[in-house]
Amino acid sequence: MKFIDEADIEVAAGDGGNGCVAFRREKYRPRGGPSGGDGGRGGDVVLEADAGMSSLMDLRFHPHWKAGKGTNGQGNDRFGRAGRRVLIRVPVGTVVTDAETGAPIADLDAADKLVVAARGGQGGHGNLHFKTPTRRAPDFAQPGEKGEARRLHLELKLLADVGIIGFPNVGKSTLVRKVSAARPKVADYPFTTLVPTLGVVRLDDGREMVMADMPGLIEGASDGAGLGIRFLKHVERTRVLCHLLTLDREPGSDPLRDLETINAELGRFSPELALRPQVVAINKADLTGVREAAPKVVAAIEAAGLGPAHLVSAATGEGIDELLDAVFSMLGAQPR
Repeated sequence: MKFIDEADIEVAAGDGGNGCVAFRREKYRPRGGPSGGDGGRGGDVVLEADAGMSSLMDLRFHPHWKAGKGTNGQGNDRFGRAGRRVLIRVPVGTVVTDAETGAPIADLDAADKLVVAARGGQGGHGNLHFKTPTRRAPDFAQPGEKGEARRLHLELKLLADVGIIGFPNVGKSTLVRKVSAARPKVADYPFTTLVPTLGVVRLDDGREMVMADMPGLIEGASDGAGLGIRFLKHVERTRVLCHLLTLDREPGSDPLRDLETINAELGRFSPELALRPQVVAINKADLTGVREAAPKVVAAIEAAGLGPAHLVSAATGEGIDELLDAVFSMLGAQPR
């Protein structure tokens, strides 16, 4: 499925049914007491977070949603039926705002969470409702209320415990493939990964976490360079970051400078994001040149106070268990 993380939809709740003016017809009492029932309530438009969805693609092709109207009240004390409710399923992590004003409406950050996006109109009262000891035969009723109608902007922000960040082609997708059942595309050219990839990591002792490969981060990402501006919002949802580096990214590249560059982009996008706990990993330990140069780089990273650094190989699995233990330990110290 193509990954779509934004969509605009128009929702309209149902109008309430009108109240009825009616009177009982009894023998010798041609104009008996009032018997007009209330109109039915209009149906709501409801959004529900669905753990089985991963994209807003369906809503791109179905942008208009309308709930049912309430039926009118009738004589003989008969009340109108409520209008049909409309349920719209969206992925967990969808943020809903009013497309016209930008006002926040809901953050559907848990499976099965519900929010009423447009409320149906109340049904009008029939004349039966207005009978009093001094007003024995009211000859009026209320019309039903109009249902709410609004335009919504939906934005999906993936929920993951750990976000893997780093420059293109440092091995983020390979790491996700190694530690989970996810199978992102892997190739040796930049921007191989065009969408975030989620993988569930389970250890033998029962510990479990959701890891996400965040693609497209380069220098200038917070200003729109590369694919980064599109995916930085997904990094916001993670509790811990795993910053992946390599020593053979391109001629003249400096892993310490790479680390500082990506962290600077995070800070420009969100100051709070720059403070997110990080575990640093130097990938491709299976390459002789990387293994020989790594100790010096690890020492420089830790001396700069940029977090614990681990030498790993996503291809062979070397150092991966130690890295996951460090990530799990850091997760345990973070609030959910």
